[in-house]
Amino acid sequence: MSRILSRFEPHAYAAVRIVVGSLFMFHGLQKWGLLGGTASDFGTLRWVAGAIEGIGGPLIMFGLFTVPTAFLCSGQMAVAYFLSHQPRDLWPIQNGGELSALYSFAFLYIATRGAGMCSIDGSRGAKTEVPQ
Repeated sequence: MSRILSRFEPHAYAAVRIVVGSLFMFHGLQKWGLLGGTASDFGTLRWVAGAIEGIGGPLIMFGLFTVPTAFLCSGQMAVAYFLSHQPRDLWPIQNGGELSALYSFAFLYIATRGAGMCSIDGSRGAKTEVPQ
């Protein structure tokens, strides 16, 4: 059974990369007052986070400069967790930081895995997989 399912692993990874990138973009757009969010003042830490999310999300979704972008987004979410959530309480479920932690580790995985199939990096001849 696992041999049959493993054929679809590259497709599943591409779907995960696309969905995580698009959700991250929407997360950032809310920080600019779009899609029901509250606009942040230009130049504030929250506005910069929105810029990273609003630009990094589509780059990851389309698979362009995937490895460095995912690494940057992973770090940004780790910083967001430790600056905004961890001081409130120890556990993510108690401090509201589940999404930051999840994004941080999802992007860390994407950064170590590469763009994969269905990516601009792949179509322009860039390496889409990180060497094992």
